[in-house]
Amino acid sequence: MEMKTCLSIGVVLGLAGLSPADDAKASYEVFELMTASSPSDSRSTEWKPGDGITMEVSGMEWIGDMLAVSIRKGEVWMVENPLSDKVAEISYRLFASGLHEPLGLDRDGKDLLVSQRAEITRLQDNDGDGVADAYLTECDGWNVSGNYHAYTYGPERDGDGNLWVTLNLGMGKLADNSVGWRGWGGIIGEDHRFVPKAFGMRSPSGLGMNREGDMFYSDQQGTWVPASPIYHLREGVFFGNQESLGTLENLEAPFQLSAVPEANLPYPEALASCAEFVPPAVWLPYNKMGRSTTDIQVIDEDGKFGPFDGQLLIGEFTNSAVSRVFLEKVGGEYQGACFPFLQGFPAAVVRLSFAPDGSLFVGMTNRGWSSLGNRSYGLSRVSYRGVNPFAIREMRARPDGFELKFTAPVDPDSLEGAFEMSSYTYLYSKSYGSDEIETKSHAITGVEVLDDGKSVRLVVEGCRPLYVHELRTDGILSADGRPLDFANAYYTLNRIPE
Repeated sequence: MEMKTCLSIGVVLGLAGLSPADDAKASYEVFELMTASSPSDSRSTEWKPGDGITMEVSGMEWIGDMLAVSIRKGEVWMVENPLSDKVAEISYRLFASGLHEPLGLDRDGKDLLVSQRAEITRLQDNDGDGVADAYLTECDGWNVSGNYHAYTYGPERDGDGNLWVTLNLGMGKLADNSVGWRGWGGIIGEDHRFVPKAFGMRSPSGLGMNREGDMFYSDQQGTWVPASPIYHLREGVFFGNQESLGTLENLEAPFQLSAVPEANLPYPEALASCAEFVPPAVWLPYNKMGRSTTDIQVIDEDGKFGPFDGQLLIGEFTNSAVSRVFLEKVGGEYQGACFPFLQGFPAAVVRLSFAPDGSLFVGMTNRGWSSLGNRSYGLSRVSYRGVNPFAIREMRARPDGFELKFTAPVDPDSLEGAFEMSSYTYLYSKSYGSDEIETKSHAITGVEVLDDGKSVRLVVEGCRPLYVHELRTDGILSADGRPLDFANAYYTLNRIPE
């Protein structure tokens, strides 16, 4: 069945009851390549490509105009003609099978690298028949057990060519995070061994680099992680989760902590207690921005995906959505703002990948956990329709407040009384998540529209470093009368510019 929906930023516009006026305003369109279908006959003698595939997407990688997709139950499929807008023209070919919960794909020359629980595996098709005939160990060297949560993510390549791998903590029964680099991120070494670089992760399920070639990873709220963060992944730092501290007893540990961070403190105070403990570049406040972050994908499409080139897209599992992150460097370190972006997908968003034509492929599986939507898995393509949305494109820190840049000129008359701001932080503890604490309102004493008509300076009293600054707006209009797509933005102010 062919199904199309129109997706404006924040709103899914179904075909039923959709007026032409609403359709014209939609900036993005969604085409579903694969919907939930029964897998009961997928191995019968009558099976044919495209029938009965449980497309629980866990990894995606482009090979020319063909899309390789790993699914969590242990297979890699080649999706042929995926850019067609006719389902009948899209076909699926099984490339590899028998894998142990693959959660990532990357291309290396003619081969594919796929994560398994116990290793990164190189898949080769040496006879050219379109099916992998060699499964070779590319990298291993971490603890493998029967623990349910002991996932392996990656590999993902940074700007220097390093292939990064992240390792989920074990949780509950059979968990032993004191050995085998659980909670660490590292690279694939020249000897094909895992080289640990940084630790303190909980569920580092998303990896992706920005246009500068720096690597980032996403984590999920839980023990020692008060809300979902996006971290700059680099060597020699600690990200806060103390459940993997025991790994520092390994003689191969690349560094030691100068001190164990103090617990049960507001986050800024806990950060000050350990030199290696670093804050996230961006916090995604719980439920306001989502509940479980997943993949990271940079927008670098020369305008073919709208006016957001250079920013990061973040998958959201529980809320079945995609968020947007703007980053800047202040004092040599990343910080920035997050914004809602695309909502209403039919299942949990796990993987993101841009196609050669600039459209975004969204891979989904709820893996049996709870997520919004009416399905358990799927594969969709999101295309920009050329209709410029009206949104806050950037939010930059200034010595006396913030500067907003919109995607279109604003109506100056709509800005009077339109802004409110508060800040808060979280409690650093081993508890599962944290409420927002030490909340403070900030007076906005100045609003100025700059000469380009798209930028607005806000003078804000009493901004606090290492606090999330939540901006709420009401009634802002574009110069041509359009309302703002999303009213709120969340800036993680690690440093105030001088």
